[in-house]
Amino acid sequence: MKQLQVNHLTAGYHGRDVVHDLSFTLPGGCVLGVLGANGSGKTTLIKAICGILPHQGQCLLDGTALESLRPKALARRCGYIPQRSGLAIELSVLDVVLMGFNPHLGLLQPPTPAMRRAAAEMLDTVGLPGRGGESYLTLSEGQKQLCLLARALVSGADLLLLDEPESALDLRARHRTLGLLRQFAAQGDRAVLLSLHDPNLALNFCDALLPVDSGRAAGLVYPGRDREKTLTAALARLYGPVCLRRCTDDHGQSHLVMLKEADAL
Repeated sequence: MKQLQVNHLTAGYHGRDVVHDLSFTLPGGCVLGVLGANGSGKTTLIKAICGILPHQGQCLLDGTALESLRPKALARRCGYIPQRSGLAIELSVLDVVLMGFNPHLGLLQPPTPAMRRAAAEMLDTVGLPGRGGESYLTLSEGQKQLCLLARALVSGADLLLLDEPESALDLRARHRTLGLLRQFAAQGDRAVLLSLHDPNLALNFCDALLPVDSGRAAGLVYPGRDREKTLTAALARLYGPVCLRRCTDDHGQSHLVMLKEADAL
């Protein structure tokens, strides 16, 4: 089981701490959603865990300190998707997905035929069938996010870190993305941590939530097992007075919905 343990993590920029003494444990097979307002420290937390930002404290994956790993070994264990890819060179969509295999290849070693097949199949899975030969730069922002999701999923990393992976997606693609991440976590007992803006997505697709306010967190809450009173109190610290309602969709599936108290009247 690929357990992530974060101990007393503090990180920031230019001498100013943004995340303050955060500690939590994420078991393998689980998806953890980090919730908070803009500037609350969600992105800083993710960048610190994956080694982009210097930090105090320690991040352990299966007992191994991520801080101790060399870059290629870290890339094999930990996959990261930023809010914006930063890719500005002409590459095919398939070649971008194949980059997920780079940590497993030697210098100048090309992807194997099996890797190419896996990458093409993953493009189908995320909702980009038949787009492998197109230029990545011609994709919409939402399609780019799906392409990067495919790259992360083929990597087989023990830990995936995603910064607002749903931000440019339509409603259907958001649900597909969160569903795929749940499958990815469950199938390999992997750990998935992602920041989200939408608390309703988080309530219904995440096994645990970490509400972060001004770089601090009171601890994890669990939508599937905590009482609604506990969940409501945790969300109210971020969003003000809220209430939770349980609704059933046309397929008979039960969903939690967060409402501002004024809207629920």
